[in-house]
Amino acid sequence: MKYYVVDAFANKVFEGNPAGVCILDEWLPDDIMQKIAIENNLSETAFAVKEDDYYRLRWFTPGNEIDLCGHATLATAYVIVNFYDAEIKSVRFQTLSGELIVVKKGDLYEMDFPSRMPNAHPLTEQMVEALGYKPTETYLGRDLMFVLDSESDVRSLDPDFAKLAALPDGLGVQVTAKSDQYDFVSRSFFPKLNVNEDPVCGSAHCNFIPYWAERLNKQEMIARQVSKRGGTLYCKLLGERVTISGQAVLYSIAEIFI
Repeated sequence: MKYYVVDAFANKVFEGNPAGVCILDEWLPDDIMQKIAIENNLSETAFAVKEDDYYRLRWFTPGNEIDLCGHATLATAYVIVNFYDAEIKSVRFQTLSGELIVVKKGDLYEMDFPSRMPNAHPLTEQMVEALGYKPTETYLGRDLMFVLDSESDVRSLDPDFAKLAALPDGLGVQVTAKSDQYDFVSRSFFPKLNVNEDPVCGSAHCNFIPYWAERLNKQEMIARQVSKRGGTLYCKLLGERVTISGQAVLYSIAEIFI
C-alpha cells in the first residue's frame, strides 16, 4: 500500500505539519488504520477512498479518530491532484464534518471549512496551572481556546502537558495572540491524543478566523503557527464558512506492508 508524507502549510521540507496519506481502493478495518497511525507516529494519518465523484476522508491521530483535520486534508488533496487525478483542480471530500472542498490555486491549496466561533468559557485555576500563564480570554468549542497578551507570550509558552491532558474540557488546547508581522499567531496542543504540540493545526483556524475577523475587522488575514517547525496560513471568513489556504511539499513516498 502506497504511503505518502506531505509537509502541509510549508513551502519547503521540514516546515509546516507532516501528514501521512493513504489512498485506498477500499476501507481497511478501523483497528488497522488506528495501528498504522500509531506506527507512523505523526499527528495525523489520513485515509481516503474514492466514491463516485468525491473522496470519503477519515483522519486518525496516534490516540484515535478525529472529526476534523486541516493539514491532513490539504496533504490528501495534494496527493490526489499530483498522483491520482492529475486532471482535476478541485477535490471534494465527505467527512465526519460534512463536505469539505479543496481547490488548487497556483501553489496554494484552498480548503473550504465550517466556521466555528467558540463560546466564552470560565477560566479556572486548573487551566492557569496547566498553561503556566493567565490568559486574557477563554473560549470552548471542540477545543479550549486561550487568548494571550502578546505574540512573545505565545512563542515562549511552556505548558505542562500532563496537566493539559487532565483538563476536563476540550479535546485540544489552542493559544493565540495578535501579531505585528502577521495578523495573528497561534500554537496547538493535543496531549489527550498523544500529540503534545501539533506543528500547524488547520482545524483550529475554524475558531481563530471568526474570532480574529471580529477583533481586527478584517475578512482576509495571514496567520502564522509559531511552533518549532512553523507554518503560514492564508485565511478568509465567508459567513458560515472559512477558507484556509497553504502550500504543501512532498517529503516521502513509501510502501506499507500489512
